[in-house]
Amino acid sequence: MTGYTMLRNGGVGNGGQTCVLRWSNRIRLTWLSFTLFIILVFFPLIAHYYLTTLDEADEAGKRIFGPRAGNELCEVKHVLDLCRIRESVSEELLQLEAKRQELNSEIAKLNLKIEACKKSIENAKQDLLQLKNVISQTEHSYKELMAQNQPKLSLPIRLLPEKDDIGLPPPKVLRSCRLHNCFDYSRCPLTSGFPVYVYDSDQFAFGSYLDPLVKQAFQATARANVYVTENADIACLYVILVGEMQELGVLRPADLEKQLYSLPHWRTDGHNHVIINLSRKSDTQNLLYNVSTGRAMVAQSTFYAAQYRPGFDLVVSPLVHAMSEPNFMEIPPQVPVKRKYLFTFQGEKIESLRSSLQEARSFEEEMEGDPPADYDDRIIATLKAVQDSKLDQVLVEFTCKNQPKPSLPTEWALCGEREDRLELLKLSTFALIITPGDPRLVISSGCATRLFEALEVGAVPVVLGEHMQLPYQDVLQWSEAALVVPKPRVTEVHFLLRSLSDSDLLAMRRQGRFLWETYFSTADSIFSTVLAVIRTRIQIPAAPIREEAAAEIPHRSGKAAGTDPNMADNGDLDLGPVETEPPYASPKYLRNFTLTVTDFYRSWNSAPGPFHLFPHTPFDPVLPSEAKFLGSGTGFRPIGGGAGGSGKEFQASLGGNVPREQFTVVMLTYEREEVLMNSLERLNGLPYLNKVVVVWNSPKLPSEDLLWPDIGVPIMVVRTEKNSLNNRFLPWNEIETEAILSIDDDAHLRHDEIMFGFRVWREARDRIVGFPGRYHAWDIPHQSWLYNSNYSCELSMVLTGAAFFHKYYAYLYSYVMPQAIRDMVDEYINCEDIAMNFLVSHITRKPPIKVTSRWTFRCPGCPQALSHDDSHFHERHKCINFFVKVYGYMPLLYTQFRVDSVLFKTRLPHDKTKCFKFI
Repeated sequence: MTGYTMLRNGGVGNGGQTCVLRWSNRIRLTWLSFTLFIILVFFPLIAHYYLTTLDEADEAGKRIFGPRAGNELCEVKHVLDLCRIRESVSEELLQLEAKRQELNSEIAKLNLKIEACKKSIENAKQDLLQLKNVISQTEHSYKELMAQNQPKLSLPIRLLPEKDDIGLPPPKVLRSCRLHNCFDYSRCPLTSGFPVYVYDSDQFAFGSYLDPLVKQAFQATARANVYVTENADIACLYVILVGEMQELGVLRPADLEKQLYSLPHWRTDGHNHVIINLSRKSDTQNLLYNVSTGRAMVAQSTFYAAQYRPGFDLVVSPLVHAMSEPNFMEIPPQVPVKRKYLFTFQGEKIESLRSSLQEARSFEEEMEGDPPADYDDRIIATLKAVQDSKLDQVLVEFTCKNQPKPSLPTEWALCGEREDRLELLKLSTFALIITPGDPRLVISSGCATRLFEALEVGAVPVVLGEHMQLPYQDVLQWSEAALVVPKPRVTEVHFLLRSLSDSDLLAMRRQGRFLWETYFSTADSIFSTVLAVIRTRIQIPAAPIREEAAAEIPHRSGKAAGTDPNMADNGDLDLGPVETEPPYASPKYLRNFTLTVTDFYRSWNSAPGPFHLFPHTPFDPVLPSEAKFLGSGTGFRPIGGGAGGSGKEFQASLGGNVPREQFTVVMLTYEREEVLMNSLERLNGLPYLNKVVVVWNSPKLPSEDLLWPDIGVPIMVVRTEKNSLNNRFLPWNEIETEAILSIDDDAHLRHDEIMFGFRVWREARDRIVGFPGRYHAWDIPHQSWLYNSNYSCELSMVLTGAAFFHKYYAYLYSYVMPQAIRDMVDEYINCEDIAMNFLVSHITRKPPIKVTSRWTFRCPGCPQALSHDDSHFHERHKCINFFVKVYGYMPLLYTQFRVDSVLFKTRLPHDKTKCFKFI
């Protein structure tokens, strides 16, 4: 232990023991090396000897480790299975190798085929390209050949029958006359244009008995009618005026019948003739009751059931305004809706049938048996009971204070003069019209006069008696303007009238005003309506609208138009494909001959609004009763899908429902040549611009040395007859597109703004779409309307100094809108834009649309305009109030809707963004 410890402590003093240890280690290493040598040398020798001895002891042929010949090793049991596996694997490897070689051979063959197919495809592509070129050339050659050799489609030749040809066999009973058996269609082909021949009544004996005012008014309107012709041989319709007579009984029925049959073109039975009997008095007798009219149509205000032929004869309104136009200033406004009296009636029956009140039977008992002959006594009792109840303020008088007007038997006679009756009706919400007690009298002049006066002053007619034939009942929807109540329901009339809401009542009053203005108010409207009804019945399209012929002022062009950098700044908006084609017009209306068939009911029976046909189309101001936007290329009904999308895709396409379309710029100017030239240059390169029509409003012609800019499209300078702002909206024949951009000569608009406005208009073709918005407001202290131009989130007008509208409204403004409005514009030299907004809102009952964020568009530094005058706004206040009186109500509608180009990243002013609604 001590020695061991000493070794751990460094072996101090133990040098002998250390040497012993070293010697012992060396001996051990030598011994280990010797042992390994013996094992590695002698052990293999011993093993070899042992094995050799073992092989020699065995029998021959059974040595295990000795050398053997051939496959002797496989004879050992342990290795037999392994040998068999090796042989099987060898065979499989040989088979796989054979298959591999076979597949390689097939792959090589397929590669050759692929190369051959590629060559065939290349050859086929070349052949296809050549065939396409050949087909394209063939199509081009075919089009050229067809254009050269194909005859143009033309209207069929009109073949008129012989002068004395009766045509159809006469019906057994003339009272059964209808169009199919009493009208000769061969004289009125679709392409005839509906020529009408009007007889001169002075050439016949009965002409001397006619009322001079009626005859003069009829002759004046006949001369101005577009359908009237002086060539009787080509006429489709023949019109003869036989009344009103100055005195009753001056002409016997037999004498009148004889004179009718002696008309030059009567042709034995009077087919295609219209006999007109216009009544100006309430006591007009049934002049044609005992006269055989053959196959001729009859148009008058009094008919008996045995005389009236439904769908053939016409019930017309009385000719109240024979030689004068209605005074719109005397017509009461349509608001307030409720008036002093709920309903009124004044009348007296001179001769009555037996009274049903004399019999002690109820309504139910009478209806179970034969219907009573006269309900008038029961009506009197019921209406008096309503008046005595004082539930509502009503006025019914069944006895005239003065001598009643002459009337037919069982008819309620009119009381007092026309002025007195109108004053009472102005205080009436409803006007009762009691039909004659004799049901055989389907319409009388007295009832027609009551209806006329009620519509004139805005009292909603309430007709008691469903058997009454209202004027043009087969083509007008009277339920939208009047109430027709059967007489047995007289006890329920009070309840029915009180159940109408204010909005429904105002709509009926507005529709009644429209019917009165369009169909009954003047001699021209009555005559035009008679012709329009017959023309529509036989399905002939109306005559085209008259366009304003443009007298062009010669001018020199050629000045290269520059590019205003402000106008060229389009922001992030891609204007889309610029038209490289020359200017092209909007497609013409192609449904002229089918519209009267397909849209007959819709065009006649609809809500308020006067028209449904458009530019390049037939036009008749007395036919339709609503602004129907129809047709291909000229109407507002979508006719196809446009290229749309969002973002960049939408920017790259024009959009809208018409594949391709252009617009016309109409620019009004007056002696501002430099300003005009600058404005025209700013239109250079504007996409989809068809042409520019410059309305030269000055009597002084442009300077001879004035050089007009070349902007890539035609510039037409039109001379006007007088300096009038109404010239801005004349339907010039040089305007060949439906879209009109009305723009002032000092207006500044960028191209992207114009294009965006055009896109919006294409989606709202019945609206005014523009940039400067205005609104109207009610001035409570002065109880009048005001014109307001302050910036507001609400608007009701878009000024036409920079606005798109349809050319159809140019026709309405110039030819249909009341002349009093155009006179007001000429008087003030102002308000034409307000008048156009009134017109469009009245027609469509929709507000205009404002686009983009432009708040000012005037030319900086341009000469002073009319709007800078201090009296400008005062005149516009007066205009609005005058227009309201003419229309009878305020047609402008408020809107907070604006369309802005959000996708195009329009830069909005920070103080104006709160006014925009992004949809």
